[in-house]
Amino acid sequence: MAGKFTELAIDCADPVALARFWCAVLDYEVQDVEEGEEVVAIGSPAVPEGKSRPGPVPPTLTFARVPEGKTVKNRLHIDVNPTDREQGEEVERLLALGARRADVAPDGASWVVLTDPEGNEFCVLGTRCP
Repeated sequence: MAGKFTELAIDCADPVALARFWCAVLDYEVQDVEEGEEVVAIGSPAVPEGKSRPGPVPPTLTFARVPEGKTVKNRLHIDVNPTDREQGEEVERLLALGARRADVAPDGASWVVLTDPEGNEFCVLGTRCP
């Protein structure tokens, strides 16, 4: 039997605010808040039982407060696929939510690099996936 990817843990300064941003990006909902808002977990409302469900599931994102800030480029990042709009429209929606342009994609890239409100890079891909 193989392992199953169920969760991505993200260190941050403000778990509640970052969870709110990513809930809006991914249409997720808060699933758990621990230790006086020190840790916030969000996940898909379509599959709230994620970890205990057999087979692939949308991963939970867990935001944990840490004292140190981000200092270098992420070694791991999230890719976002627009499902009901074109890439440019999705980028504008994410910018309105608080994302910022990172402008680090190579010339001619089919993706757009943004950062979340705490500076973590993520990509908006050019293809739509329903």
